[in-house]
Amino acid sequence: MSNDFHDKHVLITGGTRGIGLALALRLAAEGAKLSLNYFSRGEDAVKAVTAVQAAGGTATAIPGDVASPEEAEKIVGRAREAWGPIDMLAHSAGTSFPMPASEVTWKVWKRTLDVNLDGTFNMIYAVKDEMIERRFGRIITVSSIAGLRERAHQLPYSVSKAGVIALTRCTAEAWGPFNVRVNCVCPGLTETELAHTLSPEDHQRIVAATPLGRIGEPEEIAALGRFLLSEESSYTTGQTMIASGGRVMLPG
Repeated sequence: MSNDFHDKHVLITGGTRGIGLALALRLAAEGAKLSLNYFSRGEDAVKAVTAVQAAGGTATAIPGDVASPEEAEKIVGRAREAWGPIDMLAHSAGTSFPMPASEVTWKVWKRTLDVNLDGTFNMIYAVKDEMIERRFGRIITVSSIAGLRERAHQLPYSVSKAGVIALTRCTAEAWGPFNVRVNCVCPGLTETELAHTLSPEDHQRIVAATPLGRIGEPEEIAALGRFLLSEESSYTTGQTMIASGGRVMLPG
């Protein structure tokens, strides 16, 4: 096992459930110091910290809404108070409100973009200055294959996730000279709470359209995230890595 994460401070948004928690548990076993952001569910946060400790790691849970620039700064500030400078950011917080395109309201559009796209911007920009100054930073964002292909009932979500991919590329190009790498994980349907916002019919249709014949597990996406944060991917930046069971294959 490498020492890429030993004593490194990793801030994970959406870190108390789903993909974020799976990544936290993976990195805990490799010696990372973890700051786990969550939005509102304190009980899940307590369970996540306990699970990290059981895995041999150290963690603190930090509430906050990434959609707010002010709260993003507070999240980062509290993380620094706990473990010092932030070496790595894994931004996995997100939301989705599936519905037909004709039924999308401004409220749904705005909240989806606020969390998924603005939230990504807010968190990256809250950590980038110290990473540039220290000439070390590793950032992963979480998009979706919905950002690469049209998706029925996912108009705001697809737009927000396409924006995350563009934001990843632009920041990677801008800060590569400072040894700050930024990459994007692009999952297909994964066994998280968001997956169950879909109807059973949509769920079955997606599985039928997936060559591997199933949806993903959070641990599978976390493994890809771990690779992109590690020095095993030291020559990789600005990339969108797809894990979709073959449902999306590029180029196409």
